[in-house]
Amino acid sequence: MSNTPHEGDRIAKVIARAGRASRREAERMIEAGRVAVNGKTIDSPALNVTERDRVSIDGQEIGPPDTPRLWLYHKPQGLVTSAKDEKGRKTVFESLPPELPRVVSVGRLDLNSEGLLLLTNDGGIKRKLELPKTGWLRKYRVRVHGTPEDADLEPLRKGITIEGERFQPMDVRIDRQQGANAWISIGLREGKNREIRRAMESVGLPVTRLLRISFGPFRLGDLKPGDVEEVRPKVLRDQLGLSTEGFAEKSAPKSTVKRRK
Repeated sequence: MSNTPHEGDRIAKVIARAGRASRREAERMIEAGRVAVNGKTIDSPALNVTERDRVSIDGQEIGPPDTPRLWLYHKPQGLVTSAKDEKGRKTVFESLPPELPRVVSVGRLDLNSEGLLLLTNDGGIKRKLELPKTGWLRKYRVRVHGTPEDADLEPLRKGITIEGERFQPMDVRIDRQQGANAWISIGLREGKNREIRRAMESVGLPVTRLLRISFGPFRLGDLKPGDVEEVRPKVLRDQLGLSTEGFAEKSAPKSTVKRRK
């Protein structure tokens, strides 16, 4: 093991990369005395380990890091995007195919929102996709109650402040009027809590349906609610610059988890 900051990786990161827990969960395991390095129990996550070290949890040695992988998931309405919910509501992770390894979501969609949610087994991918500097455009189709005119949406294009929180300019376009409702296309490059709903309400257009259709280069396509589709290794290499060696051997069965063609 190494105590120098430039050799090896933090132990919580190594545990997370092996697919055994998130970094935060790994830190709690360490504090509970469940983690050992080279046979010695540790009590602090402030430790770097290298591939030469043997890391075990509850006496079971962890395996090598999982190959970084990414899935597209069509989140239905009514699911919470968290591992657990204090109100007992059903979560996204309870609804995924059992063949999937442990995954985390890239960002969130709230309870009543639906559409594309990215899932990954790798904390590095999650952080890379969520970094504000990445600035990938997220596109949504939004149904609002009302009969908006184009001028009504101009404040959103300029950027607005709601309750002291500044929202960046959005790409907003009215698609069609459908009775008492209108469908609007929205593109944004940040993901603040309930951003679209709050922004639309601020101009008098309450949201009645919200569907995310893309996140950067990744698209919902024809995925049905509840479907999961794995992103091909070449796409990960091209879009994220990741090494995906050994990816094919770790792929889930196609009968349950689709692969994007």
